[in-house]
Order: sequence, then C-alpha cells, then structure tokens
Amino acid sequence: MNWISNYVRPKINSLFSRREVPENLWTKCDNCGTMLFHRELADNLQVCTNCDHHMQISPRDRFTALFDGGIFTEVVVPAPIDDPLKFRDQKRYPDRLKAAQKGTGEAEAMLVAEGEILKTPVVAAAQDFSFMAGSMGMYVGNAIIAAAERAVAMGRPLVLFSAAGGARMQEGILSLMQMPRTTVAVEMLKEAGLPYVVVLTHPTTGGVTASYAMLGDVHIAEPNALICFAGPRVIEQTIRETLPEGFQRAEYLLDHGMLDRVTPRSQHREELATILRMLMGLSPVVHGDLPRPSAPAPAEAVQPHTEAPAIDSLPSGDSA
Repeated sequence: MNWISNYVRPKINSLFSRREVPENLWTKCDNCGTMLFHRELADNLQVCTNCDHHMQISPRDRFTALFDGGIFTEVVVPAPIDDPLKFRDQKRYPDRLKAAQKGTGEAEAMLVAEGEILKTPVVAAAQDFSFMAGSMGMYVGNAIIAAAERAVAMGRPLVLFSAAGGARMQEGILSLMQMPRTTVAVEMLKEAGLPYVVVLTHPTTGGVTASYAMLGDVHIAEPNALICFAGPRVIEQTIRETLPEGFQRAEYLLDHGMLDRVTPRSQHREELATILRMLMGLSPVVHGDLPRPSAPAPAEAVQPHTEAPAIDSLPSGDSA
C-alpha cells in the first residue's frame, strides 16, 4: 500500500496535473485586452498585433531596432550630484533611484548613443518612461547637452525620442533649470547647421513638452501618443468644459498643425533616414549594395582549323 501511495499515485498526478506557465510569457494589450506572446510582441517592436497599439519600449530595445545591425555606441553622460536637496517623501530619493535602476537595468532615464540608420550617421537620445516616469532631472539635462555636443563635434544630426511625465519633483528648481539648459543645447545644433528631429512617444508631458521636445526642425509622433503640457483631465476640471474627442493625442495635434508626421514605430528607420538625408543634403537612402560585377572571363585561344587531306591525295604507300 505504501508503494502505491508513495510512488504510483504521485507519478499519475504529475502526469495529469496542470503545469504552471511563467507570467512573463504573455502580455495583455492595454488597449484591446488581447493576450500577446512575448516573442511575437518583441518581434513587432512592442506594438499590438491585433489593434496596433504602441506600448512602451525601452531605449536599448529601440536603438537595437533602429540602428543598422542593432549596433550602436553609447555616449558617456556626466553624472550629476546625488540627491542635492536631500529630498524625502515616502522614500528617500536615493532609494527611489536604486529601485528604478534595479527595475530597468539602466543608470538613469535617458540613453544616448551614436550609430548609423540606413548608413546615415546620427546621434540619438531616448527617454525611458519606466525609469521614474522618464522624469526630467539633472541627468537628463546633462544627457541632452552631451548628445548635442557629440553631434556638433561629429557633424551629425541629433534624433531625440521623448517619453516623460514632466520635471522630476525630487530635484525641485534644479529640475526646472534643465528647460533653459536643454534649450541652449538645441541652439548649439542650430548654430552648427545640424538637423534636430524629435520623435514624441506616449506620453510626453509637462516641462519636457515645454522645452526640448517641441524645439525640433521636424516633429514626428507615434500613433495615439499623448502630447501635452497639462493633462486633459486637469484641463477639463479647471475650465469645467468637455474636451473634444482625441484631444491632445498625436492625430489631433497633427490636424491642428503642431506635428509634421504621425508614423508607426515599424517605419521609423525609413522615415528618419529619408528626412535626415534630405536635411543634410545627402543622396537618397541606399537600402543595400549590389555586389561589384565580376570581370568577364578571358576568351580561350582559338586553334586554327586545318582540313583533313583527301584520301586521293595520300601517298600510295599509306593507302589502306
């Protein structure tokens, strides 16, 4: 009886028991509720395959998809002073930073890199909304200045992907000072005659919208991205009026002249390369190089043709 209870029954139960599925294999779309397999979602650049809803994507994954061969070099960003105001709310500011660094694997809310997009050399910067809501602190200001200085030094255009909830409250006035600092960085690019293209992603709000996110030569947005200074709920409660449908979304802003393009994420490579090459006065985009034609093989030497002698002309001793 012990043999049956201790061996046979657990073996049978293990064959028919329900296997646990890891939670990170599936992601639920925020828009339509479809359950999406993680590999399929990653291959589609974090865009829902059912409704084309653009989910958040990390700067590193974005750059891997954007640059040729997924190859890019990170630009060093000077680190600011840690916790200059000794700020504390429910947590100490350094504790919040450590938690965000552990959750994202990144040092801060912006990543700066250089590489090529369809053989077009560029410097790019991207905000990470998952890092304290992509809030603009001193590090983000330093990152944009470092990106602009690198672009000027290399003679390359700058592409910036914005995604932020606004200024970082834990840094107070020092965070707000990044608005004029980043504006000066953009002016450096304009004085050098280099293009500055901004891609606004969901959401881009607050002081980010009021500074470097809306100072580009060309403004592109991802579909249905929220782009505003104050959010629609705050405006609606303040003026006590019902706002138009789609208010402050990318398509609404495009119709009202605040954006130049609304482009799906899968088309960013082609779009950016085309725009940047036009602004830089370069030749059109080259999608691939054809192999150099091989040299024709040398013709073989032709042997002179000699006719066989007639049988009548053979010597008599050689006749059969």
